[in-house]
Amino acid sequence: MTDPLDTTSDRRPGGRTARIRAQVLDAVRAELAERGHEGLTMEGVATRAGVHRATVYRRWRDVGGLLVDVIDAAGEVDWQPPDTGSLRGDLTALNREIQESLVVQPSLALALMAASFHSEQASRAQTRLWADRYAQCEILVEHAVERGELPAQHTDARSLLIAATAPLYHRLVLLRDTPDPELPERAAEAAVLAAAAGAFRVRREEGA
Repeated sequence: MTDPLDTTSDRRPGGRTARIRAQVLDAVRAELAERGHEGLTMEGVATRAGVHRATVYRRWRDVGGLLVDVIDAAGEVDWQPPDTGSLRGDLTALNREIQESLVVQPSLALALMAASFHSEQASRAQTRLWADRYAQCEILVEHAVERGELPAQHTDARSLLIAATAPLYHRLVLLRDTPDPELPERAAEAAVLAAAAGAFRVRREEGA
């Protein structure tokens, strides 16, 4: 299927289509930061990006389409989970990244979370991105098992990761509290201690 933005013969990577996409997505991020989801419009994005609004409508159709592409673009970034040599260190580093993304002003992470409550398209894209990130981070648990930091029994990596990161979201997103520089490490340590005690061990079904 031909990209509707690719109206010339220039279809090489980094060509016109990629440039226009980058301009538009940068504009979406800037508009979200300044105006929030309520102020995000196709016309505003087109003006800021320096792109004709017909081009924006043709490629992205509506605000939901713009939000989805911004979230999908985040998933295209070559991000790798921390590798510090210990589960506690890895989770602490991960939590520090999360905290930074939530407290930086303006916070695109917070803006996209808010937008996902107003757009079903964005909500689905956000869920996909989070699922992919958690899947990427499961290697932290695999390494911890290999190093003998966790019980030999299978540990539910997703549950451990959620337990380690949840305090950051609870404090900064739900409570809108001031950032605590010690929270990333404390939350990581609590999750590691719980995991070492078998709190996230996968339960075998009865009769299995």
